[in-house]
Amino acid sequence: MRNILVTGGHGQLAACIKDIAKDVQDHHFIYVDVDELDITQSEAITAFFEAKNIAFCVNCAAYTAVDRAETDKEIAERVNVLGAKYLAEACKAHSAKFIQISTDFVFDGGQSSPYTEEDGTNPLGVYGSTKLAGERATASALKEHFILRTSWLYSEHGNNFLKTMLRLGAERESLGVVCDQIGTPTYAGDLAKLIVKIIVGDSQAYGTYHYSNEGVASWYDFAKAIFDESATLVKLAPIRSEAYPTPAKRPAFSVMDKSKIKEALHIEIPHWRDSLAGMIKKV
Repeated sequence: MRNILVTGGHGQLAACIKDIAKDVQDHHFIYVDVDELDITQSEAITAFFEAKNIAFCVNCAAYTAVDRAETDKEIAERVNVLGAKYLAEACKAHSAKFIQISTDFVFDGGQSSPYTEEDGTNPLGVYGSTKLAGERATASALKEHFILRTSWLYSEHGNNFLKTMLRLGAERESLGVVCDQIGTPTYAGDLAKLIVKIIVGDSQAYGTYHYSNEGVASWYDFAKAIFDESATLVKLAPIRSEAYPTPAKRPAFSVMDKSKIKEALHIEIPHWRDSLAGMIKKV
């Protein structure tokens, strides 16, 4: 029996891993949040690894409040950089493997073609810069790591854009949604399947990978699809980013190329519309 540590246990990705992994044999998944394990405390992590004999760690814990991070930089750095560093170091010390979840926000959005793993990074804000620093801390701590950059996560669990749209669609007759930020919505359940596949298959294809659903969308396109699939009647208007200013600047284009992960791990990736339709039917 292998013990698998999943941090960020109250978040949507960990909840999706729990859904996928509940029937997995010979693997005991341990889900923790900050109350059970503070990943910014290296001594606590070391004690936990020793007590639980951890063989694999998936770091879903992160400071993801993009706008608040601009003023909460110290907290974002502790969680996104030190947390990743301490977990990676514990994995190194205990011969465990490590999956670090990262983000499309490591890019500045200046390209017009999908980003590959070899493209240069240039975060626009504190959230992206701390996640990139967390990637680098992971890679310097141990070889046996996977860094999975993903984008626009949503699911039936936790708080996310889909949940917000459904709530606002039920409360209002009309909405304006940004149409000039382009990326790819990603169902957290699909990412969870990939993570479980890596663990159960004991993959050694270590490295940095991009994973999102297939396809391209603006936030407006995503909202329109959510309302169409859920039969929510609301008047939706496209607006430009300047009409909805935020403390943190978002990349205008953050579509990621998934060729590397599809080839290395022999997977097929669903289109975002298909995954969205399936999730909404399920709930």
